[in-house]
Amino acid sequence: MFKIYSGCRNQTAMGQKHWYAVYTKPRWEKKVFALLSEKGFTTYCPLHKVRRRWSDRYKVIEESVFKSYVFVSITEEEIKKVRSVDGVVNFVYWNDRPAIIRNEEIGLIKRFLNEFDFIEASPVELRPEQRVKIMNGVLMDEEGVVVRSDRNKVEVVLYSLGFRLTAHLTGNEIRPVS
Repeated sequence: MFKIYSGCRNQTAMGQKHWYAVYTKPRWEKKVFALLSEKGFTTYCPLHKVRRRWSDRYKVIEESVFKSYVFVSITEEEIKKVRSVDGVVNFVYWNDRPAIIRNEEIGLIKRFLNEFDFIEASPVELRPEQRVKIMNGVLMDEEGVVVRSDRNKVEVVLYSLGFRLTAHLTGNEIRPVS
């Protein structure tokens, strides 16, 4: 298990696009994704397949990985336009400003979803512990901090969102960093 630190936010250049996390009404992630896309914004709503039971059958459906969150790539000038979209509650804030999500973190989420079938995302309380390096797989050579010593799970903490992605591993896939 490891954490990937997102780093501090720098002043943004005017007109430069950045990824932001938008907080939506409950269960509105796909609707907000569609509405933002219709308005021409570059959006990303990470989805994963979940098997749900109905009274008479099972069905595989796609659910949002991050409940009530959608990512949008915009300039600072477009923040007000996004905020006015139906279903958008607000942006996720860091230091009294909408939090910028690094491109690397969006890429990591995409790689993580492509690599693993069944994942979980859960809010996390952050606490520094032992640094580790991932030895193989899609996250090879990424460094992070151990959350627990269970070798059957890997956890990627995205600090700018305050979420942890969890996937099950096999074998000895992390090692301490000296």
